[in-house]
Amino acid sequence: MEALHKKIREEGIVLSDQVLKVDAFLNHQIDPLLMQQIGDEFARRFADAGITKIVTIEASGIAPAVMAGLRLGVPVIFARKHQSLTLTENLLVASVYSFTKQTESTVAISPRHLNSNDTVLVIDDFLANGKASQALISIINQAGAKLAGLGIVIEKSFQGGRAELDAQGYRVESLARVQSLANGVVTFME
Repeated sequence: MEALHKKIREEGIVLSDQVLKVDAFLNHQIDPLLMQQIGDEFARRFADAGITKIVTIEASGIAPAVMAGLRLGVPVIFARKHQSLTLTENLLVASVYSFTKQTESTVAISPRHLNSNDTVLVIDDFLANGKASQALISIINQAGAKLAGLGIVIEKSFQGGRAELDAQGYRVESLARVQSLANGVVTFME
């Protein structure tokens, strides 16, 4: 997706050969027009998949997920990282390790919002080692729902997440596949 590649080149900051900072448009400040284009692209790619729900993890996946949900006309559920007084009943839970935050957290979704009648599209901001994706897949499986695929805004292809998901037979659609962050330069896969 050329608009996303351009934004990454112009506003992304390479912090190391493993970390790309995109807080100017995706995960701190949000570029609504770009999020709309991203949502439109995910909706186009998964238009014939029978999606009934979109699932993401709070917080950075919410903007692209909502835009795709708007285009597909389906609800968006975000797995919550923090317990709430209102989120208490027999939750669907999984543990997820954050590569950038270097912490593990438990994420949860209410079974009232996700069940065996659903066909789910997972949308997330990054795919690195695949831990967030695996946690969401676990929750979807606990609900007995069907996973149609995963929509990833930025994939760091040099890390193992994509290979693991491919090996498990999941459909992964990434809008920007980063091949390398070496020498402070973002190189995309063709």
